[in-house]
Amino acid sequence: MDRNQSRRQIAAMKQSLFDQGYLDEQFIQLEELQDDANPNFVEEIVTLYYRDSSRLISNIEQAIREKNPLDFNKLDNIMHQFKGSSSSIGAKKVKAESTLFREYCRAGNGEGCIKSFQQLKKEHALLRKKLEAYFQMARQAGPLETACGPK
Repeated sequence: MDRNQSRRQIAAMKQSLFDQGYLDEQFIQLEELQDDANPNFVEEIVTLYYRDSSRLISNIEQAIREKNPLDFNKLDNIMHQFKGSSSSIGAKKVKAESTLFREYCRAGNGEGCIKSFQQLKKEHALLRKKLEAYFQMARQAGPLETACGPK
């Protein structure tokens, strides 16, 4: 496969992530910060996001398991951090599910929290899989060539 075809395939894959509602404009803003000096910037940020968000998911799971009744304030605080992290990479569906979870916390709806959390974990894992495939394809295609020659 030639480079141009690879680039078109990568662009189509990224567009489908937007079309399906997985990503929002924040992801594009992250990509705009990527340059020759740091060609893997977005992938590194997403990797850090998944490391941090996985820890937050574990904290929520632990808070749900150990408390009866649920500590909605604690759950809401953890989810607030999770939502902020998700927003920073443009994880649109994950962020929306985080918002729903927080609404259930404020309403004191434990069943709603648990159902929303299960959906959030699915969206989180699905986005991870899709982004891993996207980054793998981008790595195989190599860095974008710049218009000007070497200095």
